[in-house]
Amino acid sequence: MEHVPFGDTPRTRCRYYRDVCGLPAWIHPPELGRIVLPAEQVWALMMPSALGLAVKSDLERCRNHDAGIGAGPIISHVRSGRWSFLVEPDIPEDTALFAEMFRLNVSIVRTGATIALPSPSDRGELFRRWIHLPPCEIRPSGLAVIDSIRACTARTSWRRVPTSAPAE
Repeated sequence: MEHVPFGDTPRTRCRYYRDVCGLPAWIHPPELGRIVLPAEQVWALMMPSALGLAVKSDLERCRNHDAGIGAGPIISHVRSGRWSFLVEPDIPEDTALFAEMFRLNVSIVRTGATIALPSPSDRGELFRRWIHLPPCEIRPSGLAVIDSIRACTARTSWRRVPTSAPAE
């Protein structure tokens, strides 16, 4: 899943993220090789992995969500058991929406925050790994992913889904 054609160093991975994925990533701090992305042109919706798996399936199944490429780029934060969906920054500033997502254990990573991306210096896949590597610059609408979260949480079966990442 971690196949990156430009090589496997923080510098080449960062270049791949910029050139192929359209993610304005940079290495910070350089001595650790951590790759980060300022949440400006790209935001994230972070949720428990069980919900993330249900949302991924829903977005792939229902392309009428206007999500562009289905589920879009998804990062697994292995140790915390959470997934981050990288999305277009189209989620309105709405306290009721934030409260709704908070109750569902979903965080909206907005402008001013930093998103950590998988890096070859992460000691393999111990910290972050791609569930769905972005094949291009297209990302789903944040509102489309929120609609999918609502659809999935309206059903209770997502809570019984295993939290381990699917093998791809």
